[in-house]
This record gives sequence, C-alpha cells and structure tokens, in this order.
Amino acid sequence: MYGKVGVLIMAKVTTSKYTEDWLPIESIQNGMIILPNQLKVTGVKVSPRNIFILDADAQENVLISLKNFYNMIDFEFWLVVADRPVDISVYLSQLQLLYNNTQSPVIRKLISADIQKGNTFMNNNVVDTEYYLLFKEKNLDMLQKKIRLLINGLAGCGLSASQTSNDDLRVILDNFLNGGQTTEFGTVLPL
Repeated sequence: MYGKVGVLIMAKVTTSKYTEDWLPIESIQNGMIILPNQLKVTGVKVSPRNIFILDADAQENVLISLKNFYNMIDFEFWLVVADRPVDISVYLSQLQLLYNNTQSPVIRKLISADIQKGNTFMNNNVVDTEYYLLFKEKNLDMLQKKIRLLINGLAGCGLSASQTSNDDLRVILDNFLNGGQTTEFGTVLPL
C-alpha cells in the first residue's frame, strides 16, 4: 500500500493477531460495527423458513410479499448469507449421560444410533445457513427506524427477524475473511 494510511494499515496487520485490529473497524458493540467515520453497520438476522413445503399458492404469496418488501426499501442494503458451524457437543454429552443411565436395551440402541448420527454431523463440519439484511447509517434514530422497518416488513412476509448481535457480525466477518473455511489454530503440518 502507498501513502501514510497504507503504511499505518500495513503496520497494524503485521503487529496484531486479531482481525478486528487491522480492519477499518473501531469496534463491534450493541449489534453494530462502528467504523472510523462513525458510520454504523448493522441490520437484521432473518430466521430461515422452507417455503417449498407450502402449497403452490402459499409459495407464490410469500415470493410476491418478498418482492414488494424489497421494492419498498428506500436505502442501500446488503443481503448476506453466512454459514455458522453447528456445535452439538453439549447435546451429544447429554445423550451419552442418558445412554449411561438407561437400562433398557431397546432404548440404549436408539440412543446409540442418535449418538452415531450426531458424531457424523460433527465429523462432517455441518453448518447452519443464516441470512442477514445489513445497512450502514450514522444517525442512531434513523438506524433504529430502519431496523424496525426491516423486522416489520419481513414479518409481513411471514418471516421472523431480529437485530444482529455482536456474535452474528463476527461470524459474517469471519466468513468473508476466511472464505467460509473453518480455521484450526494450533495445527502444525510437517513440510
């Protein structure tokens, strides 16, 4: 990079082990990414819904509602799809305890099958796909108004949404910076 800004950014990259330290981000707080120019990037997380299990008319209604919803948004936004690793280790531990405390061979066999299925998920890096509508805004009142507009508009389409959390925003950044790849720190490979 050239110029003073480029040199400063490069110095941060080489001296910090945290991604947030070298990105042009001041902080992530209250479900918002705060940028150096005081713009805030935030939005809503949309709960997934499989509309393809609905009858054809219901599917068409949802799609028409979504089209109308997108057309009524009068500000720039980004539709982001991110994968989040699924961690079912607590569930597997509970199944193992249940298995240990069960005497019936039939029930033990069923629990064992669930444990094997869960281990298959864990070994194949299963992910949840999450959907976000993000935007940037400087004015906090306008930001809250846009969030309410998105949540209410999506509710009108039969979808549930909530404001992004700090964790959601970190997952989105991690997906973009690592190309959706899971990073395993501490692994040493021989050359």
